Amino acid sequence: MKFIKTAAVLLVFLLSGCAANHARYSRLPPRFTYPAKQLPPRARVPGTQRPYRVHGRTYYPIPSAYGYTQTGIASWYGPRFHGRKTSNGETYNMYKQTAAHKTLPMNTYLLVTNLENGRHTIVRINDRGPFVRGRIIDLTKAGAMKLGMLHKGTAHVRITALGETAAIHSGRRDGRRFLPYKNFNRGNFFVQVGAFANRGNAKRLQNSLLSQGYKTISRLSRQGGRLYRVQVRAGRRLKAARALEKRLAGRFPGAFVIAH
Repeated sequence: MKFIKTAAVLLVFLLSGCAANHARYSRLPPRFTYPAKQLPPRARVPGTQRPYRVHGRTYYPIPSAYGYTQTGIASWYGPRFHGRKTSNGETYNMYKQTAAHKTLPMNTYLLVTNLENGRHTIVRINDRGPFVRGRIIDLTKAGAMKLGMLHKGTAHVRITALGETAAIHSGRRDGRRFLPYKNFNRGNFFVQVGAFANRGNAKRLQNSLLSQGYKTISRLSRQGGRLYRVQVRAGRRLKAARALEKRLAGRFPGAFVIAH
């Protein structure tokens, strides 16, 4: 897919973490020069894109994080999981800048902003979680320190997809290890409100939203199995898409912004 390319500059930040007291399955800041060479190349693990089930609920990883943004609660996990394997086979290190997310592709780089104090950091997804209602991302201890949420354990945050590692795209010769998404604030944005294996269920939700005046689409995705993703058109600007996500979140708590 495409990548967030900010005119020769990228958002630069530090890292994030996640709380050890919960059950576990395994205004954008200013722009800064980002040292892309510090981001190690990692390849996406295809198996991590398959649907999976935890605590009686099925999760459907999305095929691309392009245009993805979401607000919610972040937590962090530390000593209890330090040294264990993550969902993509890496060894969890609570002092690294990694994070867990339920559905984003592995090796997606995220900007995480603490909306309570304005602090921010960049993390790379290498695990699944958190499987606690209302939480959208699990950070490492290092990340929690960067965001100023280590002692509190949780914080209200916004996460925004920045790009993926260059290793995902074969045949590259330019030496870049981090591929930013293009056109960060403008694009063809949608808010995804549901994903269904059954086309009829997707159609019913789509018709319900259409009857309420929303412009919707139902996209068939074959990555990780046949899934019908119901998405509401959100316009060409990220700010407007976020506003629509907020309105829909009351009915669809898992709603998130994405771009095509």
